[in-house]
Amino acid sequence: MNKSIQFIKMHGAGNDYIFVDTTRFPIEDPEALSIAWSRYHTGIGSDGLVLIGRPSTPDADFTMRIFNADGSEGLMCGNACRCIGKYVYERGMTDQRHIRLLTASGIKTLDLKVNSQGIVESVTVDMMAPVFADHQLFLPAGEELPEGVFVSMGNPHYVIFVDDIDDVDVAHVGARLEHHTRFPERSNIEFAQVRQEGIRMRVWERGSGITMACGTGACATAVAAAATGRSPRRSRVIMDGGELGIEWREDDNHVYLSGPATIAFEGTVELPSL
Repeated sequence: MNKSIQFIKMHGAGNDYIFVDTTRFPIEDPEALSIAWSRYHTGIGSDGLVLIGRPSTPDADFTMRIFNADGSEGLMCGNACRCIGKYVYERGMTDQRHIRLLTASGIKTLDLKVNSQGIVESVTVDMMAPVFADHQLFLPAGEELPEGVFVSMGNPHYVIFVDDIDDVDVAHVGARLEHHTRFPERSNIEFAQVRQEGIRMRVWERGSGITMACGTGACATAVAAAATGRSPRRSRVIMDGGELGIEWREDDNHVYLSGPATIAFEGTVELPSL
């Protein structure tokens, strides 16, 4: 008899994941399950699988492991962090509005904005300080690598500024650049155009392909735009799935990501024979 587990599907600005509370439903072989469940026609459909757990260290309140649609394990996801904040608060797993979340790229702090009905309306994540490649702002073009800005937000991002983002073939260029020889661990690829209303961004995510949004990618794009004088340190990043607010503060050099988290639906799924 197959084992059934409960899941919840949530998204941040359209960046959607399957979330499983592993304190109730332990998961084995999450790499294979992420591949199977992320398929839209034969699975649940998502950008990946996120596991929520309890840490073994007193320095954190919860843990997050994230697996991309291709089964590879990710280091960090700002949208998934916000979703976890909403989930653990609204499900009564904590009554704290300041949550420490242990990820593969360190502990991230979440500040929850909760309304009078106890609903989490938005979450701000301290994404910590950005890191530029080799302490240099620009990576030189070469081997057909377009000029861009490499920024690590706990995971790698290459931000390319363009004149018209609607003309970019994100699927073709993003897939090629993700595996470029300059990125031995692969990279997320962002295409950005600075407009009057904000920074318009489209993204090819490492391990998942085109997604509606990317929290760490929005942070990397805002940082790259500010560092190159294209925008101020506080900006709106407009993606296919929605908008996020980004602030790169001067006092602590940290990047703060703010935006909503949304529950799509809940369900029960049987563990497949893998």
